[in-house]
Amino acid sequence: MSEMTQLGSVPGYLVKHEGEGPWPAVIVIQEWWGLDAQTKSVAERFAAQGYLAFAPDLYHGELAALGDGDKARELVQTYAPGAPADLEKLYDALQSHPDCTGKVGSVGFCFGGRMSLALGLRRPLNAVCTFYGGQMQLLFEQMRANFHAPVLGLFGDADVSIPIGTVQEFDQLLGEIGVEHEVILYPNSGHAFFRDSDSSVYKPEAAQDAWERVTKFFARHLK
Repeated sequence: MSEMTQLGSVPGYLVKHEGEGPWPAVIVIQEWWGLDAQTKSVAERFAAQGYLAFAPDLYHGELAALGDGDKARELVQTYAPGAPADLEKLYDALQSHPDCTGKVGSVGFCFGGRMSLALGLRRPLNAVCTFYGGQMQLLFEQMRANFHAPVLGLFGDADVSIPIGTVQEFDQLLGEIGVEHEVILYPNSGHAFFRDSDSSVYKPEAAQDAWERVTKFFARHLK
């Protein structure tokens, strides 16, 4: 079952697994384009794996067309400051939802990858996954002081927006703070390699491996 609804006053796309709950919850956080069909399809894939999935609409109804970087940048600048607070409200609503077991994980893509980590700083998530999280280095000092959730990081070695050095620094930081983590760097893969709706960036082999890793990661920590 799927529907557009609100949880904790946050609008978004809710998808429930078939049958009777409760289920562990997964928050699926959008790329910088907004809550589009691609993000909704990922939430549906997680629900099919046995989760209560919710993809928040952090732009509150606004959306940038795929490829319109100027509009996406404008939306990020407008809504990014309030996004962590929205995600906190959503976490609280999901964690206490009657269809949730109480365990909650997050996964985000691009802008959402950074927001996934930001939520891990603010709430006791059981698992955090970031797909090519943009500008995640802005969170590194905060993470050093206060981050505890297991992390899966998935990146492409040809991603010009996230230098390999930043990925290596992220991996090193997670080791230093002592959280369980795995950071994967896929060869010949650029930004948004998981986006199967865009043939210009999609890398099927990397995407398939990433999906297997994230489903095993969440199964281990949420189920």
